[in-house]
Amino acid sequence: MASACSSRSAESRRDFRSRFAIARLAPPLETVWRRFQKGLSGRHLPGFTLVEVLVALAILAVALAAGFRSVAQSAETATALKSRTLALWVAQNRLAAAQLEAPAPAVGERSGSETQAGVTFSWHATISGTPNPAFHKIEISVADPSAPDYILTRLVGYLGQSTQR
Repeated sequence: MASACSSRSAESRRDFRSRFAIARLAPPLETVWRRFQKGLSGRHLPGFTLVEVLVALAILAVALAAGFRSVAQSAETATALKSRTLALWVAQNRLAAAQLEAPAPAVGERSGSETQAGVTFSWHATISGTPNPAFHKIEISVADPSAPDYILTRLVGYLGQSTQR
């Protein structure tokens, strides 16, 4: 009797499955379990491994470090360019002032400080003779007062020795 009962229940299960098509909707549990075990072995699991993630993070860290270094260098360069431009303006102002002096400045050296755009610079001018006695050569060096040995710009010009001004 037990076998008749078990065969009857097996038939009824088959009929139930075929009537409602449950077999087509979901795979049997043992198939799901096999797929899960395959996934645990690393063959078919989607996603990234820990090593792949760490390599990607290392590459990203190197790229970001290079990017930050580049930005820092750009900021340094911009600051240095601003200082040199302001120093050049100071030198040009000193040259224009020397050209406008009446009488023309004598041969010798002069020093001073000048503020340009809120920044104070020290300047040093050397006036020397030329083979033509009607002209003098002027060399103007401009430095940051905190580092007087570091010349930001140097400008050379010539002054005419006109008798009429």
